[in-house]
Amino acid sequence: MCTAISYLSGDHYFGRNLDLEYSYEESVAITPRNYPFFFADGEELRSHYAMIGMAYVADGYPLYYDGINEKGLAMASLAFPHEAVYHEKKKDKRNISPAELIPYILGKCQNVSEAKQLLETLNLWNHPFSAELPLTPLHFLISDKKESLTAEPTEKGLLLYENPVGVLTNSPNFDFQMQYLNLFMGLSADPIENRFSDEIPFKAFSRGMGALGLPGDLSSTSRFVRAVFTKSHMLKGNTEKANVSQFFHILGSVEQQKGCVHLDGKYEYTIYSCCCNTDKGIYYYTTYDDRAIIRADMHDADLDGDELVICSQLQK
Repeated sequence: MCTAISYLSGDHYFGRNLDLEYSYEESVAITPRNYPFFFADGEELRSHYAMIGMAYVADGYPLYYDGINEKGLAMASLAFPHEAVYHEKKKDKRNISPAELIPYILGKCQNVSEAKQLLETLNLWNHPFSAELPLTPLHFLISDKKESLTAEPTEKGLLLYENPVGVLTNSPNFDFQMQYLNLFMGLSADPIENRFSDEIPFKAFSRGMGALGLPGDLSSTSRFVRAVFTKSHMLKGNTEKANVSQFFHILGSVEQQKGCVHLDGKYEYTIYSCCCNTDKGIYYYTTYDDRAIIRADMHDADLDGDELVICSQLQK
């Protein structure tokens, strides 16, 4: 399970927690403009926007979990279990495997508006990347400096939702998550007020009671509410360091600790957290065992090159 966030504070910041029970030793990878993408349906993308993100590199091909391109567009895939539906190949659509969608969108689109137009032409094809890497149920958060979009593959096709909160977690679907959020509209960062009865002498016994009822468990619905609340009330910084720090603190409010989510002898945990400055093309990340913020700048690479650049690899 995962949580992704879009955050505007002067520059645009985008990132996520990756919560799983195992790591593939993912890498921060820069794909320059002339690295050739060959898609399963036969389409080729030999020239495209440069991008940086976290990927599992399989046979030299970056399977991106999240990333940003040089134009400031950001995208992340998150688990969408029990709800994602991929379809057979369709003649009237461009057929894209789910594993190919992030580089396809980031390679072609400058902003959310262009991404939406392109997504409306696509069929998410039930074609795995390989026999060793079967299909994973996913949905997607796509953001730029002005807006965010959620894309969810369903029985009806690829549904697109405007995302006014700039947050995405996991199942159930985004429409449900937004409806569920209504239950918490009374929460506040301010001191609690007595609205129960004028005849009872209530007295607040702690700071922070304005947010009583904010869910604290690790379910996707609770993480969604908590991330939206935290993001909505976080003070914005006036430096890059302050903004990156605040972003990681938002993600910290929904991170998963080893031992708290048990899965058949394994434990889900936050393998890495990332924060991207989409204006500057910088990818920051931390890992579960190393809280130091590591920085990778896409502009340190030759963006006109044709070979994948591996900046750093996560360790198991």
